[in-house]
Amino acid sequence: MKTERKHNNEIGGLDMNERSLIIARVLPGGAMPIEATAWMLQKPGAPHTRVRQSLRDPGPGESLIEVIGCGLCHTDLGYARGEVPTRKPPPLVLGHEVVGRVVSSGPGPAAPAPGTVILVPAVLPCGTCAFCAAGRANACPEQQMPGNDVDGGFATHFLVRGAPLVPVTGFPLGYEIWKLGVVADAVSTAWQAVRRSGLGHGDVAVVVGAGGVGGFVVQVANALGAQVAAIDVRSDRLELASRHGASRVFVANQAAAKTIRADVRAMLRKQGIPSLRLRLFECTGTPAGQTLAFSLLDRGATLVQVGYTPEPVELRLSNLMAFDATVHGTWGCPPQAYPEVLALVASGAVQLDPFVERAPMSALDDHLAAMAAGRLSRRLVLDPLT
Repeated sequence: MKTERKHNNEIGGLDMNERSLIIARVLPGGAMPIEATAWMLQKPGAPHTRVRQSLRDPGPGESLIEVIGCGLCHTDLGYARGEVPTRKPPPLVLGHEVVGRVVSSGPGPAAPAPGTVILVPAVLPCGTCAFCAAGRANACPEQQMPGNDVDGGFATHFLVRGAPLVPVTGFPLGYEIWKLGVVADAVSTAWQAVRRSGLGHGDVAVVVGAGGVGGFVVQVANALGAQVAAIDVRSDRLELASRHGASRVFVANQAAAKTIRADVRAMLRKQGIPSLRLRLFECTGTPAGQTLAFSLLDRGATLVQVGYTPEPVELRLSNLMAFDATVHGTWGCPPQAYPEVLALVASGAVQLDPFVERAPMSALDDHLAAMAAGRLSRRLVLDPLT
């Protein structure tokens, strides 16, 4: 699936000859319409349709973004198949893991200047409500998610709120910027989950589901000084996790939950670490994974729910009372936290190369089918030019 085409995605300037789909640009005297290509979901379960769109000028508070790369997330699969309804009904352009460049912005709250390479946060808060003022922008009732509330990044260009956009800095010239598409959601969501847990240096992190976001939770927790154990049904994911931060791994389908729980508790006792410092992260988004993660709760421990499933899950909530334990939900990442996430990636503390692969956006439906069949070994970042 990897394309061999060379791209000059440098922070200092993109090779605009590579961006042949740009038909018009902002001119000194005003803006001309942008002719964009998008992969449209006409209805759940149907193939995506490649369409040409004439995008209007950005309105108040909006920016027009040229897409460099857009990650393919398991959430997109749920939307495409109709397993999870989008808030804006189709026809809709999916895609919420975007790294791109600002083409122009409308009046209103300050947005990065035209030409700035940016990340589009997967959750775009309004910035003015009581939730945003209280530091809970993730729960903003006026938030917008590209590819859910509004058209997203499976396109050459799209319109989005401008104020939350995050400039990309700290990377050398020549860095392959397309990789950062996964930071817009997978890596930043992992960061927010770890921070929400209150994890500190020397704590123990147990990650249930080491693929996708879970693989980045492993890396972030390790970078912050935790001892990390990873649990997954796939040995290849666990092997990768063990090379990037996990000191202990468990194959979920080869060990009963009771055995895993006993091993985790033994690990804590051996190192003299109280369960108060145990942080659990459920990243599978499956009933089995959620049940397993909840079963690992112990006295004073903390569980963060990262994955999503529309299926009901039966849990004994009395465990929370009995253990005086804590469970948090987490959704996206506030825009102001992204510079810290980018700094971890730029420093090499969080690695992207072993976890991502570039692929043509024109084969979107093939990629979704491969994802549904469990054939993807890496997280794909789609190139709108191929």
